[in-house]
Amino acid sequence: MSRTVKGSPHASAPVLAAYRYCEAVTGHQARNFAYGIRLLPTEKRHAMSALYAFSRRVDDIGDGPLDPEAKRTRLADTRALLDRMRGGGIEEDDTDPVAVALAHAAHRFPIPLDALDELIDGVLMDVAGQTYETWDDLKVYCRCVAGAIGRLSLGVFGTAPGTGHSEDELERAPAYADTLGLALQLTNILRDVREDAATGRTYLPADDLAKFGCAAAFRSSTAPPDADFTGLVHFEVRRARALFAEGFRLLPLLDRRSGACVAAMAGIYRRLLDRIAKDPAAVLRGRVSLPGHEKAYVAVRGLAGLDARAVERRGPGRPV
Repeated sequence: MSRTVKGSPHASAPVLAAYRYCEAVTGHQARNFAYGIRLLPTEKRHAMSALYAFSRRVDDIGDGPLDPEAKRTRLADTRALLDRMRGGGIEEDDTDPVAVALAHAAHRFPIPLDALDELIDGVLMDVAGQTYETWDDLKVYCRCVAGAIGRLSLGVFGTAPGTGHSEDELERAPAYADTLGLALQLTNILRDVREDAATGRTYLPADDLAKFGCAAAFRSSTAPPDADFTGLVHFEVRRARALFAEGFRLLPLLDRRSGACVAAMAGIYRRLLDRIAKDPAAVLRGRVSLPGHEKAYVAVRGLAGLDARAVERRGPGRPV
């Protein structure tokens, strides 16, 4: 007899198998993300893997080879699956391991599954080929595809009791998580500017592109003639750094291991941003990445709580 997935303290064999599948997907397809969640205790690591595997499925639909109408149908089916989860309709022996794992995680932790609807909304913007005139326009997209992930992750992390922070500050945790998601997404957009251009996508705001003479697509290893590409990148880097400074206010509100996870994942992207700032044209030549020893250093900083303490010392809005 099939059993509905419940968030019992001891996961059943089918649920554990579903989590192992999600961890394999995460380890194979998201090395930076997998690097960070290694720092979490098992239950939280499992839940974060389930969130990633579901989110990856949504992203893959948007980035895949199907025609737009078929993508919309697949995304509608994925939204219906979310509705089944919310209604307790996922069984432990369901043939979809991602659904089994995520349903269990949502019972164990206060994960706001509605944020996954926002992710689907963001991918639908990609399917429609939407472009963005202003930063305010792009923020809507970034909040859907990345800010929502920040808020979902906070559902797993939770805020740490007894941190000495006021109730008002703790209540700002979802806003900080959302802002950190925006910082990561803007860094992604800068890193992938040529790759996106090759698929006909432009994410940077049209106002910014026009300001720096960069309205032409970035389809080659050199900037468009007469464009101030370096100026454009430095402008967006300053914006991303301000978002990181605000989003890192989340760190002192988390327990040590959750804070270390966030500091590791976000720290890798912040260092990527620094690399892009030093050599803006690098993003036109290929994908900018960090070597393993730098990622290890970021993880050690996170575990030591150095970034969280730096936030406390510097106060709100100042760079870490």
